[in-house]
Amino acid sequence: MLSLAVAALAFQAPLAPYRSSYAAAVSPVDVQRTCAPQMASNIRALRDRVKSVKNTKKITSAMKLVAAAKVRRAQEAVLRSRPFSETLERILGGLLKRLSTESLDIPLLETREVNKIGLVVIAGDRGLCGGYNAQAIKKAEQRIAELKAQNIKVELLTIGNKAGKYFSKRPTPIRKSIPCTQAPTAKQAQEVANELLSSYYAGELDRIELLYTKFISMVASTPAVRTLVPLLPAGMEMEGDEIFKLTSKDGDIAIQKQKIPAAEAAEFSPDMIFEQEPSQLLNAILPLYLNGQLLRTMQESVASELAARMSAMQAATDNAKDLQKRLETEMNRARQAKITQELMEIIAGADATS
Repeated sequence: MLSLAVAALAFQAPLAPYRSSYAAAVSPVDVQRTCAPQMASNIRALRDRVKSVKNTKKITSAMKLVAAAKVRRAQEAVLRSRPFSETLERILGGLLKRLSTESLDIPLLETREVNKIGLVVIAGDRGLCGGYNAQAIKKAEQRIAELKAQNIKVELLTIGNKAGKYFSKRPTPIRKSIPCTQAPTAKQAQEVANELLSSYYAGELDRIELLYTKFISMVASTPAVRTLVPLLPAGMEMEGDEIFKLTSKDGDIAIQKQKIPAAEAAEFSPDMIFEQEPSQLLNAILPLYLNGQLLRTMQESVASELAARMSAMQAATDNAKDLQKRLETEMNRARQAKITQELMEIIAGADATS
């Protein structure tokens, strides 16, 4: 055992001076040189991240411009339908004023004891629009909870894939679910109105409420609930309106708001003779009015969705710009550190050869 220990010491002793000379020969520059590949890979990773952020910024900026173009088309659709809705409201107001002293047998004006309510929830088909869909769904959940607390049954009619997918996994029954396109049409509104009116006339629903997102501005919108059926003969139908026009000035998007007063009721002379009874005319006009109201709220909800998408994409673009700036600063610092390291190596080599 002693001979083995002595032999081990004999083999280790000659290596000691070589170890000390090797440690003295390795300079700090050589140690930094071993870190060069890691620094180069870090610069490449930062360059790839900057490229990815630039591509994301281009996508979000393009989505913002697309949403702005769709907002303009939605506004044009509202303006085109405005003359018809104004004329219909004037005639409806005149008929209601003419029949105000008579007993009306009109189902849409009949008030019933409420046992079951049909709630129409309007949301979007797609995401990337901030809190638009989440706010509408949250408001619907609150309204359902309020009605259930009053022992009132609720049945849903969802417009928009987001609301349909969400409530399909919830206990509240869904009567029908239809998509909400970026350009609602009168045909879609008529489909919804026919479903609602047939259920109301059959006594399956005692009241119909509409939950939609009210357009306030390009950066603000709020979910609202209103009673659609039964209609109130006074006050509710004759509402004012606001038209928002999307304009651009000096490269920036701006909003022009125009308030439009409620349409005045048409004046029918007392001795005017109608070919049909005024109540029959009213029964024929009220479904058209409901179609117009549904189309208007769908257009307003779509405008709110597009405005929310514009705001979300603008915020995403701004965040991408800030992130790109920070990454470029970090990449420049890493590149400068690499250049400084190479200069130190050159100077150290020159000093070693002199």
